[in-house]
Amino acid sequence: MAQKTRGRRDERAGVILDAAGAVLRRGGSRALTIDAVAAQAGLSKGGVLHHYASKDALILALVARELKELRDGIAACETQHPPGPSGLALAMVAHLRHSYCGEDEFSRALLLAAVENPEALDGYRVFVAERLARLDAAKGPPGTGMALFFSLLGVVMGRTLGFHDLSAAQIEPLLSALERTARDLG
Repeated sequence: MAQKTRGRRDERAGVILDAAGAVLRRGGSRALTIDAVAAQAGLSKGGVLHHYASKDALILALVARELKELRDGIAACETQHPPGPSGLALAMVAHLRHSYCGEDEFSRALLLAAVENPEALDGYRVFVAERLARLDAAKGPPGTGMALFFSLLGVVMGRTLGFHDLSAAQIEPLLSALERTARDLG
C-alpha cells in the first residue's frame, strides 16, 4: 500500500515538474509561479505546494532532473567507448553531437531561473568538478582534457544563451576536431 501511494506521489511530482517546464518554455522564469504551474498541471495551488514548497524548490527539482538526464546521457555514451579519460571525453562529444539540435528554449529559461537561486547551480558545479578531475587524469598534454571540456561547454552555453544557432552540419567540423582531440587523451 505504501509503495502504491509513493508511486502516485512520484507520478504527481513528475506531472508538476512537466507543468513547470511548460510554463518556463512558454514564459520564462518570470512566468514560473506556483499558480501558473498549478493551472498548467490541472491541480490546486495546495496540490503543488504539497510537493514543492516554493518556486525555488521547483527550480531545484527541475535542475536536478535535467542534470540527471545529462549524467545518464553521457553515461550511456560512455559505455560505447573505452574506459578512462579518453572514453569520457569521447562520450561527452558523442552526447553533445546527439543532443545539440534538441530543445533550447527550456535550457535557456531554466538557466536564467537557476541564476536567481545560486544553490540551483550547485549540482552543475559538482558535475563540472567531477568531469574535470577525470579528464585531468588524461595521458595527453597537460590541460588538453580541460580545454576539451570547456570547448564543449562553450558550444552548449553559447547556443543556450543564443550567442549562436549553428546547424548540426555547421557544428560537425568542430565536434569532429574535438573528437580527434579526445582520442589523443589516451
